[in-house]
Amino acid sequence: MIAYDWFYKVRGDNNMIYTCTLNPAIDLFIETDQLKPDVVNRTNSYDIIPNGKGVNVSFIMKMLGVDSTALGIGGGFTSKFIEESLQEKGIQTKFTHVAGISRINVFTRVLNPNTEYKEVNKGPRLSEKEVQEFLNVIASLTDQDKLIVSGSFSTGIDPEIIVEIAKMSQMQGFDLIIDTSYSEVLDTLQYHPFLLKPNDEELLSWFSVQHTENLNELADYTKRILANGAKNILLSLGARGAIYANNNGIWFGNAPDVKVVNTACSGDTMLGTFVAGMEQGLAVEDNLKKSLAAASSTAATSALTDFSDLDDLVDQIEIKSL
Repeated sequence: MIAYDWFYKVRGDNNMIYTCTLNPAIDLFIETDQLKPDVVNRTNSYDIIPNGKGVNVSFIMKMLGVDSTALGIGGGFTSKFIEESLQEKGIQTKFTHVAGISRINVFTRVLNPNTEYKEVNKGPRLSEKEVQEFLNVIASLTDQDKLIVSGSFSTGIDPEIIVEIAKMSQMQGFDLIIDTSYSEVLDTLQYHPFLLKPNDEELLSWFSVQHTENLNELADYTKRILANGAKNILLSLGARGAIYANNNGIWFGNAPDVKVVNTACSGDTMLGTFVAGMEQGLAVEDNLKKSLAAASSTAATSALTDFSDLDDLVDQIEIKSL
């Protein structure tokens, strides 16, 4: 069994994992038998959930016994709901508060025909002063910390901020984990981010490739990202599974079969589970299995997994080296 202990610094009692959500949201999940235009569509059920990719990662890690502090930029009653939901679970928060109102997204599962609609809003527009206030928080991180930056950015935040944060990570010594689709992620490689978590579509777009399902070709692209500076890559392949790569090797795991309810938070679940497993010293193969099972479990519910079905799902997963 190969682990990744060699990536880790010697960490003291004051180390902290920070998650970062630059466009948090409340997600409204709806299930309805059918969706017809110009009439009132009565729903079967709905669920209101605090969301944002970094927010989800904090929730997942907390369930696995790994503490974090949730950073974010938000405003209004929606941000208050998100922050209070985190605090109720024992997760520390340190949000930068802004004048605008954090967004509400809507995910509608239609049973006939079996279809999912995703309506995702942009979020509030931020001022330069508000963005700088957030960066001042990042400036306080030390070489004992990890920062996970996930998701899209609110209007007014230049995607180049991820490069600035990467530069700060190198200067200050904290480990940077990135899960965002902006092409500027490639410009962070010179600062050696600790881990990138693209999906296959995002990875291929970085190389101007339209499509491939060939695992060996995907593995080759992860090697190129590693060669350019990243230390670890966790590549989500959706219903096919995932690839994990570092300088010790490349591993593929299949996804277990589940009845999909909502795919919106599966990637966040995978990342949160994987980072928690790294913190807890799980071997690569075991960690990839657990992360794939957790992601699939989340896909089978309107909320995040509660990990109750993990053992059954893990049994369906095989890990192989590429």
